[in-house]
Amino acid sequence: MGALRRRGRWLRARNSRQGGSTGWVTSRSCRWEQSLHLTEAFEEGLRKLGYRVGENVVIDYGFADGQMDRPPALAAHLVLLGVDVIVAGTNASAIAAMKATTTIPIVMTNSAEPVSAGLVASLARPGGNVTGFSSETGDEIYGKRLELLKETLPSLSRVGMLWNPDFAPNLERLKSTQDAARRLGLTLVPAEARGPDALEQAFATMIGERAQALAVLSDGALFNCRDQIGVMAVRNRLPAVSAVSEYAEAGMLLSYGIDMRDQFRRSAVFVDKIFKGAKPADLPVERPTKLELVINLKTAKALGIVVPPTLLTRADEVIE
Repeated sequence: MGALRRRGRWLRARNSRQGGSTGWVTSRSCRWEQSLHLTEAFEEGLRKLGYRVGENVVIDYGFADGQMDRPPALAAHLVLLGVDVIVAGTNASAIAAMKATTTIPIVMTNSAEPVSAGLVASLARPGGNVTGFSSETGDEIYGKRLELLKETLPSLSRVGMLWNPDFAPNLERLKSTQDAARRLGLTLVPAEARGPDALEQAFATMIGERAQALAVLSDGALFNCRDQIGVMAVRNRLPAVSAVSEYAEAGMLLSYGIDMRDQFRRSAVFVDKIFKGAKPADLPVERPTKLELVINLKTAKALGIVVPPTLLTRADEVIE
C-alpha cells in the first residue's frame, strides 16, 4: 500500500519505503522486498507522466508482509498523513483503505473481483472513491492453467492445489479449478497455506496424496512466498503453474496470467487523472487485456521434463 501527497501545483517529496523506526516494515521469511519490483514499475509509470520521486512527488509506502491484520493500521496511518491518493496493491489493502476513508481517492493496482468484494458498484461505474485495475480475466483461465500442465505432462492425473483460504476470492477460484479438473479428467488435491509457516505441511499433504504436479492460487501472502514455494516445488519434483510471471521466475515451470508489472505501471495513469481533477467514481475499472505465458526451461531441465515445442512457440517468455 502506498500514498501520494500534493502541495499546490507540485507534489512534495518524501519516500519512506525503508521504514526505519516508523514501524512500517516487518521482518518475516516472505518479506516486503518481494514486491519492490512492482513499486518500481509504478514509479516508472509516474516518471513517464512527469513526476519525480524526491523532486515533485511524495510517496509513503507501507508493507503488510502478508499479515492480514496490518492493512487497517497502514490505511489509518495514511489517512492521518492527509494524503491525496492511496494506491492499493491487494484486496486487503484496498478494503482497509476504503474503510478508513470515503473521501480520499483509492487506486487499485491489482484487485480480485472488486465488485463482489464491495470495492466498486460496477466496473463501468465504480460509484465511490475507488477505481483502478481488476486482475480477473474470467473463470476459464483456471482450466487453461491445468491444460498447460497436461499438455506438458500427458500422463498427468493428480494435481496438488496450494491455496490460502483466508483470501475470499479463492473460494470461487478453487471451485472453478475443481470444475475444470473434472472436465480434464484430473483429480485435484487441495492443500491450505495461509503463510510461510504452513508450506511444509501443505507440501507434505500433496505428496502424501500422490500429487504429480502443482497449481498455485495466488494471493498477497503466497505471492511474497513465491521463492520459497518455487524451491519446494522443485525439491519435491512437482512441475508447477501459477498466475503471473513472477512465479515462473521463482522456479515454477509455468505461469499464465496477467502482467502485474504492466498493471502497476499503468496505475500511475489513474493517479495522474485524479491529480488533474477526475473523480474515481467516473473512471471505469480496467480489466486485463493481455495474458502472458512464461516457461522456465531451467526448471524443466532440473525436473527432467521435455517441454513440447508447440508450447514453447506459444510462450511470451522462455527462461533459459
